[in-house]
Amino acid sequence: MPIAEFMRNLPAIDIPFLDDVVSTNVIRSEHGLAVFFTFHTAVDLPAHSHKAQWGTVLQGEIELTIEGDTRTYRPGETYSIPSGATHSARITAGTVVLDVFEEPDRYPLRG
Repeated sequence: MPIAEFMRNLPAIDIPFLDDVVSTNVIRSEHGLAVFFTFHTAVDLPAHSHKAQWGTVLQGEIELTIEGDTRTYRPGETYSIPSGATHSARITAGTVVLDVFEEPDRYPLRG
């Protein structure tokens, strides 16, 4: 399920990927950050940690390893990453996810 056209007008975040690899659209509040990630190519995210994160797969699939436990998530499935948990991911091309971060400033807005 691609995101609605009007949502593509939401701001983007500054991440270390080119737009032809991953594009983003965000909604930020003082309490958190909601990011629609659209992966145009396959991406391997190395192990890292931060405050809590919740996500749901809208299209495609993501193989997520949280604290050594690996599971594949598909459309309609959700995941929850506790604050401070080490995690990594393998994301297939064409995947769209909505991730909500506990930290409103997890990523700076682009521009």
